[in-house]
Parts: sequence; C-alpha cells; structure tokens
Amino acid sequence: MSDSISAEQLRLFIERVERLEEEKKGIGGDIKDTYGEAKATGFDVKTMREIVRLRKMEKHHRDEAEMLLETYKQALGI
Repeated sequence: MSDSISAEQLRLFIERVERLEEEKKGIGGDIKDTYGEAKATGFDVKTMREIVRLRKMEKHHRDEAEMLLETYKQALGI
C-alpha cells in the first residue's frame, strides 16, 4: 500500500513541476515581449537588463560591486 501512495505522491509532484515549467516558459515569453516593447519605444534593453540585475541585489552587495568596478576602471585608466 505504501508503494502506491509514494507513486501517487511522486506523480503529483512531477505534474506540479511540469505545470510550473510551462508557467515559467510563458512568463519568459512575456518578459521577452516586454523588452521588445521597450526597445521599440527607444529604450536600451541591455542597460535595462543590467538595471534589473542590480535591483535584485541587496544594497550592500550592489555598493560593493560598484566600488570594485570603479577600482578596476581606475586601475585600467578607463
């Protein structure tokens, strides 16, 4: 009996993951479309992606990364 319960639980988890993967694919398409709209409006998508990446970071990590980038730029005379 426990084998059938475990198999049923496994099947439910697998189906749940499959549904979530489909949702993720749809959301990825929505994100791509949004960047496309922004580009058509004249925004630079590469810069937007960088801003999104930076906003995900905690402030102290972002400050540290920006300080390190500035240090490297100065060292290279950029």
